[in-house]
Amino acid sequence: MKVVADFHLHSKYSRATSKDITIPNMIKYCGVKGIGLVGTGDFTHPKWFNEIKEHLVEDGSGFLKPAEGPIRFVLSGEISLMYSQGGHGRRVHFVLLAPSLAVAEQMTEWLKKRGRVDYDGRPIFGFSAPEFTEAMMGISKDIMLIPAHAWTPWFGILGEKSGFNSVEECFCDQTKNIHALETGLSSDPAMNWRVSSLDKFALVSNSDSHSLHPWRLGREANVFSFDDLTYRNFTQAIIKKDPKHFLYTIEVDPSYGKYHYDGHRACNVRFSPEQSKKHNNICPVCGKPLIIGVLHRVEELADRPEGFVPKGAIPFRTVLPLSELLAAVYDTTAATKKVMVESEKLIKEFGTELNVILDAPEDRLRPLVHEKVLKALVANRAGKIKIEPGYDGLYGTPVI
Repeated sequence: MKVVADFHLHSKYSRATSKDITIPNMIKYCGVKGIGLVGTGDFTHPKWFNEIKEHLVEDGSGFLKPAEGPIRFVLSGEISLMYSQGGHGRRVHFVLLAPSLAVAEQMTEWLKKRGRVDYDGRPIFGFSAPEFTEAMMGISKDIMLIPAHAWTPWFGILGEKSGFNSVEECFCDQTKNIHALETGLSSDPAMNWRVSSLDKFALVSNSDSHSLHPWRLGREANVFSFDDLTYRNFTQAIIKKDPKHFLYTIEVDPSYGKYHYDGHRACNVRFSPEQSKKHNNICPVCGKPLIIGVLHRVEELADRPEGFVPKGAIPFRTVLPLSELLAAVYDTTAATKKVMVESEKLIKEFGTELNVILDAPEDRLRPLVHEKVLKALVANRAGKIKIEPGYDGLYGTPVI
């Protein structure tokens, strides 16, 4: 059984999220997208945790299920740690996975003794990553902690602002309990493969979605194959990087991410790493340091050439979401009626959005769409859509 999993997203109780995020809507839009396993998001928030328990029940597998339908939920959340270590300020985000409601409650109770969890779905704390990891392992060895969007400048473990140059530098003796990194939208596995110290970690991809728009939910995801879908099988497939069960990840082109290139949004300055170096990483408009993007940061830490593929690496496929692709073809935005009508027509024909963008046969697509849409769909699944790179919080722009 093939399962598409997106296990890092947020509830309506996180900042800058849609109020339309409800459990019933999550079930609906996972069906539209083709996601079979989805994170609950924000289980540390008391109100959201109550909604989780209201709409979902444990099914004995380590996952939760609704009253009807095939969608399964894994208890997930995200926290932000802001602290000092080694004379530097550190700011890092972590995805949390829990094997049961009881364990999730214990995790939240531990956090409540050290701060508040009721003001934001992604709460902020001042303790260190090693301290937190050791405490979580004391609650349950089945808990997974995954550094979120590992390369983004502000809150990625390897980002410019975090101050860490390796996972080991962050987690110290608790590195043994870290098994995976989330690549984030602005990097893909190929970029991470250039850093040999990351070979021991599985690379996972998720949407980090703050809404249920089709161009957000599942824009990055993980594809598994299981005879028996359980929490243990799911986490072991990640930990062991088992190619029999962890088939591939779905990625957007890293240029689409909000922090791929360097730059200053306010100054309308977007630089490649080479351009930044020519300017000594200083903005030529305002004279302040540039926000160093993911591509530049990878170049700083890389000890391998572009194109290197480690032995046993989990493969990936690069595609843009259907709505974003259609918006680029028609030179409009993803929220327009034209894009929505076209998307719905294709999804109705092929069952899910991921079926459309990954697998729909060209001969079946041809009578349904304009020739320029067909060409874009074919180029998309070949990873050949040009993207004007994102920088300093602005998404990249597809160019058709």
